[in-house]
Amino acid sequence: MNNYLFSGILIVSSFVIGWILYFIVAFLIKLRDARPSKLLKAKLGLLKSPLRFLIPVLCVSGVIPLLRLPQKERLFIGNFINILLIALFGWLAVKIVYIIRDALLSRYDIDARDNVRARSVHTQMRVITNILAVVIILLTVSFMLMSFKEVRHIGVSILASAGIVGIVIGFAAQKTLGNLIAGIQIAIAQPIRLDDVVIIEGEWGWIEEITLTFVVVRIWDLRRLVVPISYFLEKPFQNWTRTSADLLGTVFVYTDYTVPAKEVRNELTRILENSSKWDKKVNVLQVTNATDKTVELRALMSAADSPTMWDLRCEVREKLLEFLQQRFPECLPRIRIEMNKGESN
Repeated sequence: MNNYLFSGILIVSSFVIGWILYFIVAFLIKLRDARPSKLLKAKLGLLKSPLRFLIPVLCVSGVIPLLRLPQKERLFIGNFINILLIALFGWLAVKIVYIIRDALLSRYDIDARDNVRARSVHTQMRVITNILAVVIILLTVSFMLMSFKEVRHIGVSILASAGIVGIVIGFAAQKTLGNLIAGIQIAIAQPIRLDDVVIIEGEWGWIEEITLTFVVVRIWDLRRLVVPISYFLEKPFQNWTRTSADLLGTVFVYTDYTVPAKEVRNELTRILENSSKWDKKVNVLQVTNATDKTVELRALMSAADSPTMWDLRCEVREKLLEFLQQRFPECLPRIRIEMNKGESN
């Protein structure tokens, strides 16, 4: 038989055998547990793609010494297979990192009411996972390049003679490196977490996504504000849920001087007690200011989270206005004009 034909059949056969082995392994994993856990589902879902190619390529690498080819061609095929293996192992390592992340995060429910701890863990794990993925990719590419002697020699000569270029690249990459370092600081210090309620550049919204270089804020009207991650270390911003998801909210009502504050206070209590949005912690009504025309009443209340607080404030404002209109219309803001008898003529 022709040597090239024999070698081709050997390579194809080993690849097919490897693919069959992959399907056998996948079937045995499914057969072991008919109702797989979350971790097992993550394994099957994330590892399926790299293993589908890694096992066949490993089988091919095992038959390289058996190829009936000239040494130069056999070395070329061997180097090509080695590069594929490095890339596939790097791909597999990244997938394993994400599997571990998903397994750990499945223990923390970010949708719970009191979710400060869960949001903290989710933020740290996502940032750390992204950093590890970048490191694995860089190492994989480095090992792939270093597998070529020519590239190693070229790399040494470039590093030896590219001082000026290195300085230029360093200045160009300064902002990117700054954002990467800021991402690590965010993961450790955690001035923000996933699902935190923040006010940035006058916009109110939730932290939706944290990457190594930028943060996505979901504005209340469903717009997305993309902010460099270094912003949160360099500029002031408001974080309403830094230590707790519980919030205090205020409603201001402006009335006439004749308003009975006690009656309005009792009505506020009735409104809050009949509302499912109130967490039954804070219920205060105070006269906080008086101008030449109106009296300022401030209603203070509490809720479990920011969306509920927004709805509760709107509900209280609407019902207090209805109460004043129906029970004390004379206490709505008015302008008084006093005219003397001589002026009326």
